[in-house]
Amino acid sequence: MRLEKLSDEKIRTELTGLDGWTIKDGKLHKDFVFDDFVEAFGFMSRASLHIERINHHPEWFNVYNKLSVDLTTHDAGGITQNDIALAKILNSLQ
Repeated sequence: MRLEKLSDEKIRTELTGLDGWTIKDGKLHKDFVFDDFVEAFGFMSRASLHIERINHHPEWFNVYNKLSVDLTTHDAGGITQNDIALAKILNSLQ
């Protein structure tokens, strides 16, 4: 099943329920800040189990206690329901 890119209106609606997420460069974006590296890495480890299960991988970048996450579905050329679902999962792990 091919995922469809969400309309700008649908994305704006979904953002109201995604605490801390914004649109940056056409992708869902959130910066997470943790107490230290171990906490940041632990979050990434927990997240990786969910990420593999749904087979939808984020673009993320970690430096010490900060994690920057961008979500997009490259095959669809933008944000899809998979990105929304992954953002919700990541928020639930905080």
